[in-house]
Amino acid sequence: MLKIDIHTHILPKDIPRWKERFGYGGFITLEHHKPCCARMLKDDGKFFREIEDNCWSAERRIEECDSFGVDVQVLSTVPVMFSYWANATDGAEISKFLNDGIAEIVSEFPKRFIGLGTVPMQDANLAVKELERCKQIGLVGVQIGTNVNQLNLGEPQFFDFFAACEKLGMAVFVHPWEMMGESEMQKYWLPWLVGMPAETSRAICSLIFSGVLERLPKLRICFAHGGGSFPYTLGRIEHGFEAHPDLVAIDNDKNPREYLGKFWLDSLVHDKLMLEYLVKLVGAEKIALGTDYPFPLGEEIAGSLIESMNFDEETKAKLLHGSALKWLNLEKQNFE
Repeated sequence: MLKIDIHTHILPKDIPRWKERFGYGGFITLEHHKPCCARMLKDDGKFFREIEDNCWSAERRIEECDSFGVDVQVLSTVPVMFSYWANATDGAEISKFLNDGIAEIVSEFPKRFIGLGTVPMQDANLAVKELERCKQIGLVGVQIGTNVNQLNLGEPQFFDFFAACEKLGMAVFVHPWEMMGESEMQKYWLPWLVGMPAETSRAICSLIFSGVLERLPKLRICFAHGGGSFPYTLGRIEHGFEAHPDLVAIDNDKNPREYLGKFWLDSLVHDKLMLEYLVKLVGAEKIALGTDYPFPLGEEIAGSLIESMNFDEETKAKLLHGSALKWLNLEKQNFE
């Protein structure tokens, strides 16, 4: 059965030293300190993450995909590369560099990879301009963060960007980053374990309550990590909407539960009960295989959770490729 992994991250093998070009720091560089390995460093030398060549080598990724039975990966940058905090024109230059790299890989291996771009969300006009260029170079959508310098995605200055995504038919993948409260909960890796799920719920609630999803019904948007904590706190969210419409329903009077099935989620929940619940909540046609490859919080063997479930073949087909194709607006025969 065709298997499409919508949640994978990639970097160029060599990243320019943006600090030297822009005159200020905070950017990620790579230190290739031994064969097939590199350290991701902030350019002040602060260690961020150790990565292997499967984070930049298309050939290595294809080898691993073949071993796991993955036919197609959807490529997006590592969220730390968003650089929303940078000067907007500098952020646009970084986005172009990253997007050109992904487009080159997709062009070389069109049956194995699909590309999502990144855009400088700190400037909506520049973000739309790069979105348009992404479409021109063969990318089918973009990945964005759950917040933009701690501004919620439902803020008015971002609406034109989402409207452009709908108009251009570009898919949107929302990935948590810059987790709220991160500096206060460093111990136990809590930003990744607690902050990331909360960030994704923050993004979903913001886009619902602000009316963005209501005003853009054809926007094809997907949220990482099974929607974070949103599906599991929906009862509380709905109760808040009903108990305090004066606080919650000020920009959109529609019950948040009405939006179930109107956006996509990936399947990365690591738990059979949670996946079963998600399928009942939003439908298998709105859940797509996602692994967070090649990072340790991901699913090590892509699709293993879905394949272990007692779902019928039609449901598994939706989860393993059908929902992804609908979200990306692509045809199955393109990859057969």
